[in-house]
Amino acid sequence: MKTDDCAVTGVSLTAFGRHLDRSLKDLAAEAVADALSDAGLKPHEIDMAFVANTVASVTAGQVAVVGQVVLDGTGISGIPVYNIDNACAGSSTALNLATHAIAGGAASRVLVVGIEKLFAEDRALTFRALNGAADIEWVRSTGIDIDRDSVFMKKVYAERLHDYAARWPLSVEALAKIAVKNRSHARFNEKAQYRDPLTIDAVLESRLIQDPIRALMCSPIADGAAATVVVAMDIARHDDRAVWIRASRVSMGSPPSRAESTIGRVARQAYQAAAVEPRDVDVAEVHDATAFSELLAYEELGFCAPGQGASLVEADDTSIGGRIPVNPSGGLESRGHPLAATGAAQIAELVNQLRGEAGKRQVDGARVAVAETAGGFVGGDSAAVAITILATSPHGH
Repeated sequence: MKTDDCAVTGVSLTAFGRHLDRSLKDLAAEAVADALSDAGLKPHEIDMAFVANTVASVTAGQVAVVGQVVLDGTGISGIPVYNIDNACAGSSTALNLATHAIAGGAASRVLVVGIEKLFAEDRALTFRALNGAADIEWVRSTGIDIDRDSVFMKKVYAERLHDYAARWPLSVEALAKIAVKNRSHARFNEKAQYRDPLTIDAVLESRLIQDPIRALMCSPIADGAAATVVVAMDIARHDDRAVWIRASRVSMGSPPSRAESTIGRVARQAYQAAAVEPRDVDVAEVHDATAFSELLAYEELGFCAPGQGASLVEADDTSIGGRIPVNPSGGLESRGHPLAATGAAQIAELVNQLRGEAGKRQVDGARVAVAETAGGFVGGDSAAVAITILATSPHGH
């Protein structure tokens, strides 16, 4: 069995948002129960679990064994449970590990969970947790107040944007239009954190974070959980709703290069493994921590040539009904971004798209999908990058 000869048969996510009254265990229990129900499985049928979490030690005080804690009471017991921390790419990484476990014969039915509580009564805890997803020695060297500001918004994303704008035309209106597009998608997603319509003027008039980035161009903090059930090929063949994992690739970053970004490199490897090309992709979920991050992903994933991301926005190509719809869920900007749960939430959206079960945000005829998640910051680059390619058929079909 090849690493990618397995499929997703169950997905779910909780509503994302502010859940100060709900525990990690409570949120995870909802996601796990719904994913198992979607897969038609009972808790005792799960062989192994990978549970991703990034900040519970800071915001919730759960320093270790998060997976065992949140699965307690779900009916799942007596199996190997692995706790994963890969920042925002946590549950995407957990999915990757699930494919390896199945390929190696260690399990046939694997549960992947992403769970996060970012909201805290003390806002400083939230900022401290977020900034801890970067090399903390470097963070301190920037002069950022780790209890009051985000080094990602103030420095990482702002510097990437300025470097891009020095080479290619980029208008702040194009970035605002991405935020508006994602909000328009989110209005049909009952699990999204923000669903009210946006206008370009409202985005441009929102609070300035770091010129030209405005608050409404950024992903909000969120609490939430998402879960995925991954099964071996011989099981998936009997499920007509199964969605096949054609490729799952994870990598740490590398020294910045204008020749090829880490996301570009990992995407190229994933496309090759999946035996597809960017032009074959019908729908995508990307890591739009900022609107600019989404625009850059268009280029890194090969949906357009370098410097042409804004042209896709202007042509409405990335809207539902366009050539390559991106973030039909509303993306991080509107669905919300509970760090380690984000990757599994992206998978849930794409699985529903490929099943034809996405309701009013359905992309017609979707057969191939790609998810891109990037997390943390080390050595001048994203610390973890995950690319997943899903399809309605396995390899060779």
